[in-house]
Amino acid sequence: MKTSHENMLIPVVGTLQECASEENYRAAIKAERIIENLVKNLNSENEELQEHCAMAIYQCAEDKETRDLVRLHGGLKPLASLLNNTDNKERLAAVTGAIWKCSISKENVTKFREYKVIETLVRLSTDQPEEVLVNVVGALGECCQEHENRVIVRKCGGIQPLVNLLVGINQALLVNVTKAVGACAVEPESMAIIDRLDGVRLLWSLLKNPHPDVKASAAWALCPCIENAKDAGEMVRSFVGGLELIVNLLKSDNKEVLASVCAAITNIAKDQENLAVITDHGVVPLLSKLANTNNNKLRHHLAEAISRCCMWGRNRVAFGEHKAVAPLVRYLKSNDTNVHRATAQALYQLSEDADNCITMHENGAVKLLLDMVGSPDQDLQEAAAGCISNIRRLALATEKARYT
Repeated sequence: MKTSHENMLIPVVGTLQECASEENYRAAIKAERIIENLVKNLNSENEELQEHCAMAIYQCAEDKETRDLVRLHGGLKPLASLLNNTDNKERLAAVTGAIWKCSISKENVTKFREYKVIETLVRLSTDQPEEVLVNVVGALGECCQEHENRVIVRKCGGIQPLVNLLVGINQALLVNVTKAVGACAVEPESMAIIDRLDGVRLLWSLLKNPHPDVKASAAWALCPCIENAKDAGEMVRSFVGGLELIVNLLKSDNKEVLASVCAAITNIAKDQENLAVITDHGVVPLLSKLANTNNNKLRHHLAEAISRCCMWGRNRVAFGEHKAVAPLVRYLKSNDTNVHRATAQALYQLSEDADNCITMHENGAVKLLLDMVGSPDQDLQEAAAGCISNIRRLALATEKARYT
């Protein structure tokens, strides 16, 4: 790796790059300080060598330490300048791949913004081979986690090409483009453009995609769309059969699909009319059926969905009848604060019903909730206290009734 003979370096780096698809090789590449050499050779004049180095960085940069090393050894600037040479598509795919993986780290994104990478990525989001597009859109999805970059993408006209890619069939591309569109939708101005270009309907139709990763990614992307749309309730109702489709996805056996669909339902249920419709489609028994899970991500979003769905008709009572309350109490023993907050809020909503209070009491909810009243998280404090208050009120009423 330290030789200056390019004809020898090419097969050496080529071999390394092939090996780097295995995790233990990636660890060895890091340990042997090879990243520094890969970065140095990005500045070579030889296109094949540049391609192998970029490809090796792409493989290794799954790891945070490696992403930092690429930055510390000055590798981001050469990657940025190689983006401008678009004739060699193999090299372009490797370079965009390396940029995508490096941009998982915020510090790298800051550098990329300095080097005007985001504008170049927007230019590359049309008329490129699919293997380039997957990486370009992947990188945009990471960069758009930050407000300034979302503004850059919008001002460069980047929303239209992203929405155009929602009609593809390449699974990796669809996963990345849904993430990028979802990231842009966090900003109301971008959301207006996505809606105008029919992007929300396209995301909704991806919920029918046979691949679970695409379904989940589309459902996650719908959350900010519903949150930031002008008249979200009306927009959601305009998709014929859309609400039934999303409720039926609760029958999936994929945890990521279930978590993302619960998150989407939480947003949909903010509108009373839509909450009434999903209730008719049987959202309560389906959510209740999922309650016995140990997956913290699913627990968090499921508890939020249950909490929202309590706001309609006799849903509070129905969750109790479908045995959702006792499993929720167990969530309070989880070690995840997000799960605690969402669960306490769900239990608070459910505790408006007397039978649910009894179930909570029998399952030891009071002691667990008392610990949470002292939490530094204010929402968690309030929900825990409100729930205890409801349980206590019921106990007092029962005692009073017994003595009169």
